[in-house]
This record gives sequence, C-alpha cells and structure tokens, in this order.
Amino acid sequence: MKKTVLTYGLISGGILVALMAITIPLCMNRTLDSVYSEVFGYTSMVLAFILVFLGIRSYRDNTGGGAITFGKAFTVGLLITLVTSAMYVTAWEIIYYGFIPDFADKYSVLVVEKMEKKGASAAAIEKTKADMARFRKMYKNPFFNIGMTLMEVFPVGLVMTLVSAGILRRKPAMAT
Repeated sequence: MKKTVLTYGLISGGILVALMAITIPLCMNRTLDSVYSEVFGYTSMVLAFILVFLGIRSYRDNTGGGAITFGKAFTVGLLITLVTSAMYVTAWEIIYYGFIPDFADKYSVLVVEKMEKKGASAAAIEKTKADMARFRKMYKNPFFNIGMTLMEVFPVGLVMTLVSAGILRRKPAMAT
C-alpha cells in the first residue's frame, strides 16, 4: 500500500504545486481575477485528486486481486489525500514565508476593492476592513496559516476519496 500511496500522492501533490506556482504570480500581479483564480484553484484540486481514484483502482487491481472493501479503498484514498495535502501546505508555506509574506495584506485590499466595486455600503466595507485586520493578525500565526491552507485542499480530497471508494469497492469473486 505504501508504494501506491506515495506514488499517487506525490504525483497528485506535484500537479497541485505546479499549478499553484503558475497561478499565484498571476493573482498577485492581478493578471488573473480573484474569482477566476478560485475557480481555477478548486478545479485543479479536483483534477489532481483524480489520482485518488486512480490510486485506489491500482491498489484494487494490482494488490487486491480485483477486489477491495469500501474501508480499504477509503484508507488508500485518505492516505493519498494526506500526502497531496501535505505537499500543498508545504509548498504554500514556502511560497508565503519566502516570497509573499505580505499576502494577507494584498488579499485584504482585494477583498475591500471587490466590495467597493459592487457598491457595498460604507458600514459593510468598514466591517470587512475590521474583519480583514483580524484575519491578517491571525494569518501571521503559522498554525493558523497551516490550518487555513489545509482546509482549502483536504475537503476536496476527502470528497474524492469517499466517491472513489464507493465507486471502486468490489467484493472478491466467488470461487466455484
């Protein structure tokens, strides 16, 4: 199981890290709008997590002799998701602390500008500014930062794991 988990987890994580390395500079210099970057980001996560499905199927076919229980499939998928998520979080922490330590400040400005463009009330904008000030302070804490980043990617992998385990589960063939 370890070989399957590492192979598919590292490939999936590599895909996410590569796409992150492409999109973050585009977002930071405002070439890519924040709405499109979120859509692109979550779409790339779903595509990368297709490797959860492929990893479970590979384990079922090559190790399980064509059979796998939901529990075993879930375990394999969850471990692939954890490897992928760890790579995603690690890459973000390197990018954040090494290259864009002012990310929270820039993100806050984008959120407020977006509200202003939509014509939000002055009270709503002030409330958002206060919320973003709290966010910037909390985001400086590495544990909060890691937790927030993990919560971006892990739920997507968990859903893909559940769906894949449900689709790929197969009882052993009955001996005749």
